[in-house]
Parts: sequence; structure tokens; C-alpha cells
Amino acid sequence: MESYKQHAALAGRLVIIGFGSIGQGVLPLILRHFDTHPSKISIIAADDDGAGVAREYGVGFRVLPLTPENYRSVLGPMLSAGDFLLNLSVDVSSIDLVGLALEKGALYLDTCIEPWPGGYTDPRRSVSERSNYGYREKALSLRKAHAGSGTKVLAHGANPGLVSHFVKRALLDIARDTGVTQPRPSSRDEWAALSHRLGIKVIHVAERDTQVANQPRLRGEFVNTWSIDGFVAEGCQPAELGWGTHEKELPRDGMRHPFGCDAAIYLNRPGAATKVRTWTPLEGPFHGFLITHNEAISIADYLTHREAGRVVYRPTVHYAYHPCDDAVVSIHEFAGKNWEIQPAKRLLMEEIVSGVDELGVLLMGHAKTAYWYGSRLSIEEARRLAPHNNATSLQVTAAVMAGMIWALENPRAGIVEADDLDHERVLALATPYLGEIVGAYGEWTPLLGRGTLFPEDIDSVDPWQFGNFRVV
Repeated sequence: MESYKQHAALAGRLVIIGFGSIGQGVLPLILRHFDTHPSKISIIAADDDGAGVAREYGVGFRVLPLTPENYRSVLGPMLSAGDFLLNLSVDVSSIDLVGLALEKGALYLDTCIEPWPGGYTDPRRSVSERSNYGYREKALSLRKAHAGSGTKVLAHGANPGLVSHFVKRALLDIARDTGVTQPRPSSRDEWAALSHRLGIKVIHVAERDTQVANQPRLRGEFVNTWSIDGFVAEGCQPAELGWGTHEKELPRDGMRHPFGCDAAIYLNRPGAATKVRTWTPLEGPFHGFLITHNEAISIADYLTHREAGRVVYRPTVHYAYHPCDDAVVSIHEFAGKNWEIQPAKRLLMEEIVSGVDELGVLLMGHAKTAYWYGSRLSIEEARRLAPHNNATSLQVTAAVMAGMIWALENPRAGIVEADDLDHERVLALATPYLGEIVGAYGEWTPLLGRGTLFPEDIDSVDPWQFGNFRVV
């Protein structure tokens, strides 16, 4: 691992919104890799969780929940040109914060596009409006009017974020290993053309978290290795996925959006109630939850290949997530209570005794069938690399740190997503914190082993077709 030298000068102030597991985990990385002083950092949080960590590093900490009525009066005096607004919150509108940062000339980064409370679950709003697709379209609608403005990085954690860079690395690896020679892609169109040429039909963000605690989960308790409120919110959103051009028909409850880029669809059911089949090298085949994430839409959109303005290729892309086992039981109980959150919540950190977070991208349909590329990070390695982190949080905090450095190095990039960033630069910064980086080929497909217990007519069907075969 490289030495802990400074990587970037943070000349202005840093304002951090939200200080849960990711905020607490990224603070030591910021102080390690940025030329700044704790006195120039301010934290605004909805509760006093993490106050002790802020005190440990001598950073100002204030409990003040932000609302649509007060966010401008609270944050406005704290921001000016050259400052950095780091949004790690839940239930604070990313779009409004981007707007404020634009006004103030501040740089900005978040890990997902958040709405105000109820924005994901308000039944008075259409399913399309409360989807990640809908919020992404609203955020990107600001792009044209603010091209070349101060950099605002949307949705750059582990996923969404890091996985978009893994996809580019995986495409280059597959091209090398299948004898596809062409100049290294340098634009969105060239990356899409490479994916098309390789025959990539499906991309899973395939993650298996095996971290285990020494305190068993109790009834009436939601346990997780990262933000419980964040996980619950996205789990209650509709299942969403980028929709490939090879797909023959929509799933039974699949719907297109009546606006925007048309790169994705949604299902009329919560992501936390939808399981899909996937594969990682350590775990092998498993069932994951089709939780909505920005990367399912952004990667599909970025890799859309057009000829003469007509869409000729797009892969199907979605998240397939198996959280730690205690979180799976928590979801089962949560869903059984008609999506009413348990009275107790517990974020696993110091009580974790073993386990690995295996997070990567699984690209399928090419000449070598399936290729997984990603991070394999154990709890022991995470603790050795950085304080106040577990294996899951460190994959996120490393990506936040790397995205912030990229923004400082590219301060006039305007509004961008992970797919727009230089993947080699970001991975060079984040990789020292990601444990073992693995690229592995496999023969797994969604049809492998199907029809063993009960007969299925699979002979005449495209193995990559989502609607018929990959939803459990």
C-alpha cells in the first residue's frame, strides 16, 4: 500500500452533511489524504451519533436536522467559492444541495441522489416519480445550464460509484483476453461501442457480504453493516434495472418511464421483495435482492450505443445484493410487518468478528461467458487499513475520498456521474483500501442448474433474457 502522503490540497472549508457510518469512516481518510486542518471542517448531523468520532479528530460537530425550510439559512453562511460540500446524509434533498452549491461556487459530492423525507415512499406520487430513475433525471436536467461550472459529483460511493470504474476495467480485461484489439476508449461513445463489440448483454453489480457479529440479532431489531435508514429507504423503492436491447419482453409487472433517457424500467414491487440469481467467485451462485441503485441506470445509459442517432445496443444492468445474514433476516421481518421498520436498529461495527464484503461487477454474454471484477475486503484488512470502518463502509469511504480528490483536480467539470470520471485515476486512489482486487472468469449463467427439481422449457430461450429467467 502506498504511504499516507497528502494527495490533494483542500484550500477552502469542508462541510459534511450527515455523519453516520460513512461520515465517520471517511473523516480519517480525509485528514490522511488532504492538505487541510480539522478547524476547516464542519459537520452537520441529524443526531449525535458520531459526535465522539468528531471530537476525537477535533472537528466541529453540530446536531441540526436539515429541512426544506432551514437548509439554506443553515448552510448558506457556511459555503463560498472554493469550499466543498460533502453530502452523506439521508432525507436531505441532493438536488436542493446541488442548487445551493451552484449558487455559492462550492464543489459537491454525494453517494446517492436523496430526496426530502417521504420522497421515496409517498404513495401520492407515481412510482416513476419516486424511483431512482426519476431523481436522476431531475438532477441531470441541471447539467446543460451549468456546463463548465464548479464540479458536482453525483452518486459516487462504492455502488453507485466505484462499480462504474470496475466495469471499464472489466471491459478492457475481456477485450484483452478475447483478442479484441482496438484503441483504448476515450469517450462515452467508444466505451459503448466496445461493450457492444464484446457482446456484453448483462451486467450485475453482484455483492455478497459475509460479515458476522458476536452479538446475535434479536427479534424486532434491524441489523446491517451500513446505513439502516438508507438501506430501508432504497429497499422500499421500486426494483429498477437498466433495460437491454436484447430483451424480448417486459417482465410481468415491468413498466417504462414516460420521460427521460429510456435506459431503464421499474417493477411494481419493492426491491427488497425481489430476488434475482447471481454469482461471485467466492460465494458462487446465490440469490440477491434487486435493490434499486443509480448505477443500474447510469451504466446502462452510458453504455448505450447509437448509430445515426438510433439505439442499437444497451446492456441490462442491475444490482444483486446479498447483505450480511443478520440483515437478510431483518429484511424478512421488516417485509412481514408490511414494511414497518423495527423499533430497534443496530449498525454492526466493533462487534464484527469475521467476514468479507465481496463487491464487484459481473459481465455476461461475451465470448468467455462471465467475468467478475471487483473488491474482496475482509473485516481484518479493513481494520488494519483505516479506523472507524468495517469491510462494507471502507469500500464506500475509499470511493468518496477518491471522488473528492478527482473533483479538486477537475474543479470545472460541471455536474457529473461516476461514469464520467477518469476510472484509472479514481481506482489508483481507492485501490489501496479495497483489499484484494480480483478478476475471475466463470461458466455461470442464469440458466445453469435450472430445471433440476422441476422441469423447465429452457432450450429455445435466450439465457440472458431477464423477464423469464433471472427473477426468482
